[in-house]
Amino acid sequence: MESDDARRALVGRLIDHAPTFPPASLLPAEALAEDARARVSPHAFALARLVWPASRLDELPRSERAISAVLDEPLRAGVAVEAVETRYREGLDELAGLAGDVYVEVPIDDELEKRLDALAEHRLRAKVRCGGDEIPSDVELARFVRACVERRLGFKATAGLHHAVRANGVHGFLNLLAAVVFSGDEDAALAETDAGAFGLDAHAFSWRGREATSAEVARVRHELFHSIGSCSFFEPIEELGALGMLPA
Repeated sequence: MESDDARRALVGRLIDHAPTFPPASLLPAEALAEDARARVSPHAFALARLVWPASRLDELPRSERAISAVLDEPLRAGVAVEAVETRYREGLDELAGLAGDVYVEVPIDDELEKRLDALAEHRLRAKVRCGGDEIPSDVELARFVRACVERRLGFKATAGLHHAVRANGVHGFLNLLAAVVFSGDEDAALAETDAGAFGLDAHAFSWRGREATSAEVARVRHELFHSIGSCSFFEPIEELGALGMLPA
């Protein structure tokens, strides 16, 4: 992910592609065709793992594609994946070792900090849901970001992050990136609705007068904010392109 180009540092391997999940809900053959199209896209550098239900891993053809398995059922013995994703539950020690990266979804409630402490203790990673039936407020999502930063706890975000910038009550992934990169201004970064307040070129990522170099962005992506889950690869990419934020 390390790059001298801030655009590649910020967006490289950002999108965990989840085409079988809502709202896309593509059938397996369609989902694999869409993922294949993403892999040969000029912007394939932004593509991370293919997210797939654990119960349907046998639908996948043999390939070198990096898979993140969502544990809708236990991972079968002998199945190797790059990452797994699951909801918070008791017995976190049983999750360690299932894959190189284990992401555990936590609700933003009174137990948030306690749960994140437990994830850090077990060397697991956090996952936050930003859309769906319940959309966290800017304040709630800022609390999650601050808590992860304080613990140096890596995380991914999922649901409702198709758009680059916040609009109509829906979170933007540039907002979330800015909230992590520009610590101390999490609430304001997440509330930002002016796309013109963000800047991204080969030299730096910026927001409201604050600027981060490619090296600073790469560190944040490596240590803290790993990826977003999106059922569409092309929608977020097209929005970044419209903002002039993608390398040629």
